[in-house]
Amino acid sequence: MNEEIRAPQVRLIDHNGEMQGVMSAREALARAYGVGLDLLEISPNADPPVVKILDFGKFKYEQQKKKNEAKKKQKVIEIKEIKVRPNIDENDYQVKLRAMKMFIEEGDKVKVTLRFRGREMAHQDIGVRVLERIRTDMDGATKVEQMPRMENRQMVMVLTPR
Repeated sequence: MNEEIRAPQVRLIDHNGEMQGVMSAREALARAYGVGLDLLEISPNADPPVVKILDFGKFKYEQQKKKNEAKKKQKVIEIKEIKVRPNIDENDYQVKLRAMKMFIEEGDKVKVTLRFRGREMAHQDIGVRVLERIRTDMDGATKVEQMPRMENRQMVMVLTPR
């Protein structure tokens, strides 16, 4: 910016956005000061470097505004967790299924955790059937990101929106 531009020759764009051509850096700086604005190096890697006459404070403000707009448009994907048991009742199952569908519609991932207690560990096939049922019921709206796998005394499966 301004005196920090070290290149002897620069390609100048004036404050109206019109190309003024190649000139010395001193002459470009004199033109910028003549208009009461700053000289900013836009692309330093070009040959010769491209500089533009503009209001630096306004330029920084516009950059910040663009960054904030981009931040607003981002959707943060959260992982929602639903906990079930191997011997889940039908009504409880339907309630959990509705909650999963709601989370998926909002664009979040769903981590289904099936927890085994005590002797239920001996009947892991029942747990696998429950997770398979969830997978088939949610099949239209989701895809399985992580297939069911055992972690200590629980089985975990992750579903993502299509």
